[in-house]
Amino acid sequence: MKKNIVLFVLFVLPIVAYLFFASGINSFTKLPVITPKIPDFGEWKSLNGEKVSLDHKITILGFSGTEILKNRGNYFNLNEKIYQRYHDFKDLQFVVMAPLGTEKDVKIVVDALGAFTDVSQWHFVFTTPEEIKTYYSQLQLKGALDTDLGTPNVYIVDKERNLRGRKEKKGYKEGYSTFHPADLSNEMLDDFKVILYEYRAALKKNHNATKELDVKK
Repeated sequence: MKKNIVLFVLFVLPIVAYLFFASGINSFTKLPVITPKIPDFGEWKSLNGEKVSLDHKITILGFSGTEILKNRGNYFNLNEKIYQRYHDFKDLQFVVMAPLGTEKDVKIVVDALGAFTDVSQWHFVFTTPEEIKTYYSQLQLKGALDTDLGTPNVYIVDKERNLRGRKEKKGYKEGYSTFHPADLSNEMLDDFKVILYEYRAALKKNHNATKELDVKK
């Protein structure tokens, strides 16, 4: 009996503990709301001249700034670590706010991504520097845009336009650095899975509720 207990403590318990922590603590909680009901986009148009909205979509939101070619590696990181895994999810979109006048540079980046990726859910919307600053300020984030109106961080926005993040020891993690692939592969991927789980659970619950109503009828 004692031998079995010793074997359990030495071999089984460490494996159970590892699996628990490796799965990510956020997998067992709901992702907190950092800023509720952020504004939707105005009449800003995408590279294809289409209007893009945050409503009813899970959105990965970014700000390219004027130096998108210089920082294009960030978008390749995001594309590889997150976009390519989940771009088949129809309610997902990747939206990047870009200053007017950067359309040609953005097209170079999109074309490069399109060489090996279906870029139909990548959207770059264009507006003035003043409107970008105003919009970013409404997100109520601690970080600021750089002098080029960009940031390497991207943000998770849910279907109700709530900006979501993870709770940390000192407040909340608001964004995820596209400059550091490890940040995308670990924390962002973990948090993104939480958001997807929330919606899948909600869909399942609503589906079951519909079934109950049908039965009652």
